[in-house]
Amino acid sequence: MLSQKMEKAFNDQMNFEMYSANIYMSMATWFDAKNLKGFANWMKVQYQEEMFHAMKFYGFINDRGGRVLLSGSPDLPTEWDSPVAIFRHALEHERIVTGRINDLVNLAMELKDHASANFLQWYVAEQVEEESNVEAIIQQLTLMADAPGGLFMLDRELATRVYTPPADPVAA
Repeated sequence: MLSQKMEKAFNDQMNFEMYSANIYMSMATWFDAKNLKGFANWMKVQYQEEMFHAMKFYGFINDRGGRVLLSGSPDLPTEWDSPVAIFRHALEHERIVTGRINDLVNLAMELKDHASANFLQWYVAEQVEEESNVEAIIQQLTLMADAPGGLFMLDRELATRVYTPPADPVAA
C-alpha cells in the first residue's frame, strides 16, 4: 500500500511525464514545420517513451492500491531558434526530470518504502540514458555548425529511430 505522501508524489511525477511527452510533441511540430522529418521522428519517438514512463507510474500506483489522479499541465513552449536550441531545451528538461526522480528515490527511502525505491531504480537508469542520448545529438549539432549539410545527414539518421514498447509497462 502506498502512503498518501508517496501516492501524491507519484501522481505528480506521472503528470509531469505526460507534460514531458507533450513538450517533445511540440518540438516535433517545430521540426515538421521546418521539413526536418527525421528530427520530428526522433521527437515523436521520445513522446512515446515519455507516455510509456507515465503509464508505468499509472500501473504502479494502481498496483499498490493508490488512486491515479490526472491534472492539467502548464503551457507548452512552441518556438525555438534552431535544432540545437531545441536539444539544449530537451537536455535541460531531462535534467529536471532526473532531479525529480532522485527526489522520489529519496522520499521512498525516507518512508522506508522499499517497493517504491525498487520501482524507481528503472527510472534512475533510464534518466542516465535519456541525458546521454540528448547530449550526443547536441555534440553532433555543435560539431556540424560550420557544415550545414551535416544537418541533413543527421536528419536522415534520426529518421530511423523507432520505439517498440514493452508488452507490460509496469514490468519493464
